[in-house]
Amino acid sequence: MSKNAGLAKTRKSVSKRFKITASGKILRRKKGKRHLLQNKNRKRKRNLGKVALVDKTDAAAVKANMPWS
Repeated sequence: MSKNAGLAKTRKSVSKRFKITASGKILRRKKGKRHLLQNKNRKRKRNLGKVALVDKTDAAAVKANMPWS
């Protein structure tokens, strides 16, 4: 039996999409800046580039998939 049996692993897809701050908040990227950008005005595209906070209802699910963060 391995000595790491029962250890929770980090979901790498989650760790690439989210960042946990020192105070415990979770940051995410905004949706909508991948394609169809000609239809969106400059201000909207600029604001889509900023980071946003994950809602508190989803925070527990994200943290469960990132046990070492």
